[in-house]
Amino acid sequence: MQKKSSHKPSYPRRPGPPQQVRIIGGAWKRTPLPVLDAFGLRPTPDRVRETVFNWIRHQVDGDWDSLDCLDLFAGSGALGFEAASRGVRSVTMIDTVGPVVRQLEAIKEKLKADNVRILRADALAVARDLAQRGQRFDVIFLDPPYQQDFLSQTLPLCASLLKEGGLVYAESGAALPFGDEEGGTPEWLAGWQLVRGDKAGMVHFHLLKLH
Repeated sequence: MQKKSSHKPSYPRRPGPPQQVRIIGGAWKRTPLPVLDAFGLRPTPDRVRETVFNWIRHQVDGDWDSLDCLDLFAGSGALGFEAASRGVRSVTMIDTVGPVVRQLEAIKEKLKADNVRILRADALAVARDLAQRGQRFDVIFLDPPYQQDFLSQTLPLCASLLKEGGLVYAESGAALPFGDEEGGTPEWLAGWQLVRGDKAGMVHFHLLKLH
């Protein structure tokens, strides 16, 4: 996940040693992924990724090698490299922060991850461009900054980016408001169905598909 976008991003240092997460399964199982010592990076926890990839495996019958994936807010790369480790056909990883992208490129080179493509770009702009070009994906990962309302902007775009039967993983700081008590499902969630959802600590995570 990336920090808040700005023209001149600053990176206050965190106390203590740099964090890291690890790849849960596949060819690079147990491989540590360093987390850039920068404000705002909040990689999906190991336990959450394990659950989510179990959900996805069940939905695709374990047929990883036929999947094309898009990670729109790549950050540490935990979601994209997890997918690549399991042998998906391709992963396109997007982030707008230069130091983050350089670290992702270094990890790709270390792992010799030929099925990974990394782009430094704005996630919303890339999503619109890919949709206009007719590119489609089987799985889209959305783990944006929680406070910036990116899910309400990206989910409608994802409807034009999914192959038939495709899945979206969406992570947020609150449960998605399907049929909430304040007036029903919001327009930006219209057309989406919650396949699975859960919470771990402050992390709410959801697997979605189109009706």
